[in-house]
Amino acid sequence: MSRAEYEQGLAIRRELVGAELVDKSLAEADEFTRPMQELVTEQCWGTIWSRPGLDQRSRSLLNLGMLAAANRPDELAGHIRVGIKNGLTKAEIQECFLQVAVYLGMPAGLNCFKIAKSVFDEQTK
Repeated sequence: MSRAEYEQGLAIRRELVGAELVDKSLAEADEFTRPMQELVTEQCWGTIWSRPGLDQRSRSLLNLGMLAAANRPDELAGHIRVGIKNGLTKAEIQECFLQVAVYLGMPAGLNCFKIAKSVFDEQTK
């Protein structure tokens, strides 16, 4: 593990996901799950999210499409939140998921809209 990439990833992950949630995930990690938390922090957040080739907003939009395509609803809600934090608008998220519906099928699109609506609803409370 690269300590520098881990630390950079930890900073980005805390900024975008929220320090409280990240710290809770790390604190709850045990001998079995800790290596996965470290890998996600170093590789996803440190190696990829810190690269200069795309801004964080673009990475967020890409992640929404990829998570929809991979049928990963558990991760989708969190990345919708990250996307909003990175400046994605409700209209842009809507367009992304309309495109998901056409290219991946209506059930996938409907599921994305359902998850996004729950995120939008929680943010207006």
